[in-house]
Amino acid sequence: MKILVCTDGSEQSQKALEKAALIAGGCNVNDVAIIHVNEEDLPYMEAYSRNVIERYMQIKEENKKEIERILKEALKFFEEKGIKARTIFKEGHPAETIVEVGCGENFDFIVIGSRGLGGLKKALLGSVSNAVVQQAEKCSVIVVR
Repeated sequence: MKILVCTDGSEQSQKALEKAALIAGGCNVNDVAIIHVNEEDLPYMEAYSRNVIERYMQIKEENKKEIERILKEALKFFEEKGIKARTIFKEGHPAETIVEVGCGENFDFIVIGSRGLGGLKKALLGSVSNAVVQQAEKCSVIVVR
């Protein structure tokens, strides 16, 4: 059995990690992967000034360090429970990328928190978890509240 668990460092994603560990601990799981997808949010970069692009790249690099910390903590969480896991870092549209990895790598389950760090933007556009549920046709999705 293969489990893909999503994390963004939020309280809800911590609950998803806990649920995935519970499932992995009680089943014959041979692959647990922890994924974080960094959303590309500066489209048409060539339309921006050099200063804006440089600042964006600086913020992106700082964000990458935070993501590495989040993934390292999630990995440690599983290791402390005696569950072997691996991390996946991707860039792109979060829901599409999660589904692409989950279904493309034949995971049996995608475990995701009901809300992440998206705040107002996600409330207006729809949550990542909702989009994953709608798009994942080849694997099951567990949404953790």
